[in-house]
Amino acid sequence: MEAAEESEKPAPSRDPHEETLLSWEREQSILKDRLIISNTETWQNMPNFHGLERVGGVDLSYVKEDDTIACASLIVLSYPNLEVIYEDCQMVILDAPYVAGFLAFREVPSLVEAVKRLKAKDCSLMPQVLLVDGNGILHHRGFGIACHLGILTGLPTIGVAKNLLQVDGIENNESHREQALKSSQKSFKPIYISVGHKISLETAVKLVHSCCKYRVPEPTRQADIRSREFCVKITNEKQKPQDLHQDCKSCEQQDEN
Repeated sequence: MEAAEESEKPAPSRDPHEETLLSWEREQSILKDRLIISNTETWQNMPNFHGLERVGGVDLSYVKEDDTIACASLIVLSYPNLEVIYEDCQMVILDAPYVAGFLAFREVPSLVEAVKRLKAKDCSLMPQVLLVDGNGILHHRGFGIACHLGILTGLPTIGVAKNLLQVDGIENNESHREQALKSSQKSFKPIYISVGHKISLETAVKLVHSCCKYRVPEPTRQADIRSREFCVKITNEKQKPQDLHQDCKSCEQQDEN
């Protein structure tokens, strides 16, 4: 009788956190099947990237007092002059926690919304390629934030990381020489370039190098600078975290409408 009762006991439930990670892995695997890691645009094969007129950069800057609130920024620059022609900075609430290897699930939704806002405002300013502060296929599952954003927006994307992702499956060794780039003569530290979507590694490296005035390429550098400045401005105006949350929710409701 006791044996029968024991056999009827339900299997132990999985940790909700573990379930979330498994779900994220499955989504990455599904999206990865749509990944294109070769050139798809005419300008990518032209001398001096003739035909390329707009390059974009995206980044998120976090509020010091509350890591669930950040400023998501999308900056578009002219090419090859690298002058800012469009800027979008908006405070957002981040629902997903940070987990190494799954940054996209925390940051990409806000960046996709920024691209949608630009498309609605003036599609003539849409970037022809996006530089992302993070990794592309230089990722232990071969699908970093730059890949994720590229698939969801349909834009060519390049991952530009200041540090090599330190997780199982990726080691900081000689095998990453091809992706490491000393971006300017003034910089002693490399940046790590990887294919995001719809571009080859060779083209990505050449393009990123052409966008560098300093260590970090100008599109992501401007996105970082402007998102930080916007964060400081907003947090100075709204000292209480609950006020920031309320403002973010109001912005999200306006986007939905």
